[in-house]
Amino acid sequence: MSHNIHSLKNEFLEHIEIEKGRGIKTVENYDRYLERFLSFSKIKSPEDITDETLRQFRLWLNRQPAQGGTLKKKTQNYYLIALRSFLKYLHKRAIPTLAPERIELAKVSERSLDLISAEELERLMKAPEGDGLPSLRDKALLELLFSTGLRVSELCSLSRDLDISKDEFSIRGKGEKVRVVFLSPSAREALKKYLAERTDTDDALFIRVGGVRAARDESLRLTPRSVERIIGQYAIKAGISKKVTPHVIRHSFATDLLQNGADLRSVQAM
Repeated sequence: MSHNIHSLKNEFLEHIEIEKGRGIKTVENYDRYLERFLSFSKIKSPEDITDETLRQFRLWLNRQPAQGGTLKKKTQNYYLIALRSFLKYLHKRAIPTLAPERIELAKVSERSLDLISAEELERLMKAPEGDGLPSLRDKALLELLFSTGLRVSELCSLSRDLDISKDEFSIRGKGEKVRVVFLSPSAREALKKYLAERTDTDDALFIRVGGVRAARDESLRLTPRSVERIIGQYAIKAGISKKVTPHVIRHSFATDLLQNGADLRSVQAM
């Protein structure tokens, strides 16, 4: 019996959205990765996927032009992970195709993060000075990042109606998973001062200060890139020679938890 590969792909995407609970963004990415594979291989049914098809696709991926050269191994692996998941789905349905275990991911060299010391972190936290709105915003932003270990995208998605009267709040993160993060007293105090100084009506928790809306309904919400820029500027001001990013602060948060006796698996789940 012949199976239409495009119909099966669509059924697989519905499966990971409904049964596996994957987020819309993840489903869209899987769709894009699989479409690239199908477009390249021009196969019509799962039975057409062979070791040779896979080898040719990996060669093609490795030679794809990208900014600064070719596709990074990590990016190539995204395509292979999507394809392997698709093959696992087909096998569960007893549809003949290449065995999923035939797909081995490319080896990616581990990039070590240049973490900052406790003393450098303290200097960074003290870098925003003054009672003006920009300084109050940046102080609150830094305190909240370290207190919660939020990803920069999660931080930027927060709204100003966030309940900071409690010690914790829920955040919907990667893969649409909800987790609870904890608010330190210093982060809460910094947020209170910042919010008390705001006179705008924007819904976002962190906004561009002094920004002008291009359109009436445009949000002043900070972008992840803006947050990265802000943190980089304060790192220079604090005399930190290392590259400091939101990701570095997130790892400093995780290290702090582990040093204070947190369970490794709990930290990894964050």
